[in-house]
Amino acid sequence: MARNRDPILAVLRRALPPTGIVLEIASGTGEHAVYFASAFPGLTWQPSDQDELALRSIAAHRAISGLANLRPPIRLDAAAPEWPVGQADAMVAINMVHISPWRSTQGLMAGAGRVLQPGGVLYLYGAYREAGAHTAPSNAAFDRDLRRRNPEWGVRDLEEVVELGQANGLSLAERIPMPANNLSVIFRK
Repeated sequence: MARNRDPILAVLRRALPPTGIVLEIASGTGEHAVYFASAFPGLTWQPSDQDELALRSIAAHRAISGLANLRPPIRLDAAAPEWPVGQADAMVAINMVHISPWRSTQGLMAGAGRVLQPGGVLYLYGAYREAGAHTAPSNAAFDRDLRRRNPEWGVRDLEEVVELGQANGLSLAERIPMPANNLSVIFRK
């Protein structure tokens, strides 16, 4: 978490709106939620996850932080056809696309199309293949490890994710190389 948060923060500073609601998908432990909510006092940060242990961890981190702009976590399965959120000005999904089944990415993009307001931002962070190839040997090894742990996981083709976005009213605004052969990918509705 700590090794990627500052490079992500630098991108979020220019990608997120100054005010509004940010829905974080697959918040995991909640450490990112606390860090980013503290960096953006004008934004209301809504963490979410589908895992009960993650929800408890997020709630504990939130309680310790005392941040007024960090909402209690909500249970949200990105693959579900309906979400417990009506609208958001931005969405953030860090290390979710490759560590979940493809149907979760499909649901993420469909949900972003439903929930984001016009002009809204979807920010994705993680490893991607481009033009059908891994961008580094370390990403190929990471992909093999992910698929060994769960055959439904894996480093995705960025072009397929972009196509999903377009099918849901999102256009690719920016692709930003990040440390450790990762990418920040920004979509706009």
